[in-house]
Amino acid sequence: MSKLGNLGARLYRGEVGYDFVGKRKIWYGISILITITAIVGLAVRGLNMGIEFSGGAVFTTPSTSVSAEAARETAEQTSGHTAIVQKLGNGPLRVQVSDLTTEQSRATQEALAKQLGVSTDKVNTDIVGPSWGDEIAKKAWYGLGIFMILVVIYLAIAFEWRMAIAALIALIHDLTITVGVYALVGFEVTPGTVIGLLTILGYSLYDTVVVFDGLKEGAKDITKQTRFTYSEIANRSLNGTLVRSINTTVVALLPVAGLLFIGGGFLGAGMLNDISLALFVGLAAGAYSSIFIATPLVADLKERDPQMKALAKRVRAKRAAQAAKGESGEEPRDEVPGDEEEETEDPAGVVGPRQSAARARGTRGGRPQGKRR
Repeated sequence: MSKLGNLGARLYRGEVGYDFVGKRKIWYGISILITITAIVGLAVRGLNMGIEFSGGAVFTTPSTSVSAEAARETAEQTSGHTAIVQKLGNGPLRVQVSDLTTEQSRATQEALAKQLGVSTDKVNTDIVGPSWGDEIAKKAWYGLGIFMILVVIYLAIAFEWRMAIAALIALIHDLTITVGVYALVGFEVTPGTVIGLLTILGYSLYDTVVVFDGLKEGAKDITKQTRFTYSEIANRSLNGTLVRSINTTVVALLPVAGLLFIGGGFLGAGMLNDISLALFVGLAAGAYSSIFIATPLVADLKERDPQMKALAKRVRAKRAAQAAKGESGEEPRDEVPGDEEEETEDPAGVVGPRQSAARARGTRGGRPQGKRR
């Protein structure tokens, strides 16, 4: 078995683990800092909306030896706006300029035709109005709102309302960070970006539901035992699915990174950046939020429940008693019905090293089991 697989098995069995839930204030602080940075970037720099949302013109030239860089400089000097130029097939250029008026479009068309040495009518011009992009954005917002409502309803029914709230906060966290990165980097927002954002919300939810499912199973009949608090069981569930979450995220990030860094960056296929950046940031943020935000939030909310407060009080009292008796070398018996079963079977969702249970069984009655015979 590989080291990673062995680690995953040990995490699942509870033999090792990291206290994610116990250190949740650190993760909350990091997330708040990242979110504030994203919001400030969005407020200061704003989003670079593509031509589909802001309106403008797309010029397609005939085959030419003029470089894309020269055409871009001409378009920007004439229009006064940022231009995106792509070389098509055997030589034509596609020049895209946002926020152009009809007069500016005509002037840009004439300047490009002059630079290429062709008549003006050889440079094809398509005027794009902002209404189409507004319609797409409006429908995207409607879709996002309906998606959020359905997610909350489903999680509240399938799990409980606390998990629904935690998942919703994690989704908003992922969306805010992704949009903030777009503002800070300055990448163009296109319909492909909107598709990418909606896609990562589904992935983020999937990763969170996997962790919640393990937590739901591990917390079954939790009030019938006095070994662990809800937060400790939540941390055990999180560690049990940690390697799976990491593996899933890495496998999903690799092809997206190929699109973003190789396709869009190295090979110059800039159109790929529109969707690949949203997917890349969203996938990473989704994995982060499912581990560091969603589950600790559920534990925080759950620990406010009177039953969980009473359980935590019993757990602390039992541990204090164990510590006191431990000084005299005796192991305490479990007085809560059903707890003994938890210790012997050690189900996947309950925290606890197996050695403690075995030692407890072996020392009950003051002598090892083998001497009873």
